[in-house]
Amino acid sequence: MLPKMLRFHFTTLSNFSPKASPAFALTPFSISKAIPNPARIRSQMASFSTFSSSKLLFRQLFEKESSTYTYLLADASHPEKPALLIDPVDRTVDRDLSLIEQLGLKLVYATNTHVHADHVTGTGLIKSKVPHVKSVISKASGATADLYVEPGDKVHFGDLFLEVLATPGHTKGCVTYVTGDTPDQPQPRMAFTGDALLIRGCGRTDFQGGSSEQLYKSIHSQIFTLPKSTLLYPAHDYKGFTVSTVGEELQYNPRLTKDEETFKNIMANLNLSYPKMIDIAVPANMVCGIQSKAN
Repeated sequence: MLPKMLRFHFTTLSNFSPKASPAFALTPFSISKAIPNPARIRSQMASFSTFSSSKLLFRQLFEKESSTYTYLLADASHPEKPALLIDPVDRTVDRDLSLIEQLGLKLVYATNTHVHADHVTGTGLIKSKVPHVKSVISKASGATADLYVEPGDKVHFGDLFLEVLATPGHTKGCVTYVTGDTPDQPQPRMAFTGDALLIRGCGRTDFQGGSSEQLYKSIHSQIFTLPKSTLLYPAHDYKGFTVSTVGEELQYNPRLTKDEETFKNIMANLNLSYPKMIDIAVPANMVCGIQSKAN
């Protein structure tokens, strides 16, 4: 039985020319919205058969100029192999789309964890090349996108889904996407933390409505409460790390193992330089990475 909530789905279908590339033909998609309701209902997911994490096709991709990770996830067990990208970068869109085509996937979503300040998102460029892909970002970000997510929403691709957690503090609109916790979803769970939680670090809090107090609370209440085996995949790494776990960061993160006041003092004294791309990236990313609109 589910907690007290209802789900509703937005489903969009579109006709494609027979000559269209199968890698980019539109597949049914949905975002589930969690709405408080006194009724208790049975989960539709309960009727699905259990499968292993091998059903999830997963790739971690890297953009070296901004040290950004882009993540490709797809339901390899679904006949249409629907896929999504998390935090694509404009410089590597052609690489990403080429890989998606090679793997025979159907790209459904291009999502962002937040409005980035160190690179221009690839979502606008992806949409210009594959017009039926939908861009996704949090409603709290204030940015333009096709679809907006809020805490508790579920982004479905095939029979898999990502749950949306609000993790503001680096920016006011930061979210973390987490794989499902039901038996039919891949295990261990995976959390895509954006710039909120990094491996042995965290995102800065001195611009874009950032707050060290809010970031500390977000990470401890939303991410550190996930199972300790949960794999953590950040949007950036500058030291060659690729993945961590909740358990590792609880034990070894040099900032977030401290109490809140110590953490706030650390963040207030980082003395970081002004991000070199911020004046280009933020305006563009507020309009889905379309630089002509930003200008």
